[in-house]
Amino acid sequence: MWGLVQWGRAYFALQAVAGCLWWTAVFLSPAVRRATLGDLDSVLVAAFDVPLFVMASAAAAALGRTSFGSIAAVVSAGWTVAVAVALATYATVTTQAGLGVMAMGAAAAGSVAALCVLLLGRIPTEWIIRGPFAFRPARSRRSPGFHMAATFGQLIVFWGFFLGLVPPCLAFLEQRWGLALEFPPVAVPTGIAILVLASALGIWSAAVMSSLGNGTPLPSAMPNRLVVAGPYRWIRNPMAVAGITQGAAMGLILQSWLVVGYAVLGSLVWNYAVRPLEEADLSERFGDDFQQYRRTVRCWVPRVSGKSRTA
Repeated sequence: MWGLVQWGRAYFALQAVAGCLWWTAVFLSPAVRRATLGDLDSVLVAAFDVPLFVMASAAAAALGRTSFGSIAAVVSAGWTVAVAVALATYATVTTQAGLGVMAMGAAAAGSVAALCVLLLGRIPTEWIIRGPFAFRPARSRRSPGFHMAATFGQLIVFWGFFLGLVPPCLAFLEQRWGLALEFPPVAVPTGIAILVLASALGIWSAAVMSSLGNGTPLPSAMPNRLVVAGPYRWIRNPMAVAGITQGAAMGLILQSWLVVGYAVLGSLVWNYAVRPLEEADLSERFGDDFQQYRRTVRCWVPRVSGKSRTA
């Protein structure tokens, strides 16, 4: 059975092969060159990209965790991130090379993940909960009214950023990069309806959490009591479900597949990076009560029955 390090090396090998095929297509097909590089000088770009992307990826795959293999992995990942940023800037200014931005953006994310598993043997998801996002219980002496006000202040900030700022920016970039697709006319009213319902779920969940949990949904002021009431009777993470659904709804309203993808990516990050850390913290703080709750209430698929209780 392969370990993560082997998967990291396999990714760099795949990236080297993909890079070779891409550069072959660039020089053989004007359409590929135009779609991925725009008016950039392909010979000049290749002079840097072939050794720093293709050859460095191949070296990282072949040499693994040796000194030279680690250096090659750092070079490949660093170059890929730099190219993704530079190409995104170029595409935004010129409205060219949109497909190149998407390809290099995906490669940058993959390269950074592969670099982590190659050097560290894992992806350090625990970095997500450092600093202001570290898990800490709220001060229990504060009143429910204070926690309620803090919770709705959080909603304003988080919804303003993740729903009010990021989706319009992504939709704008999608247009500038020439990647927009036509949505059916029903997309906008459907998105509005879904957004209203998802927002109602989010508000309901936040109100129940702050009024019964003696805390807030924010990691730095988490509830002091396990809440299994309201929407938490049927699903363990209704606020996460609400947020992801809101993001997808914004994609429909803005008619942007990139925003819908942003919501899907957020769900994956939350499920595979944030949720395990959060549930480990809840298990440590609430013990058997949380384990019983986890066994009886699903994470994503709602239950149709269950009794309200707090522990």
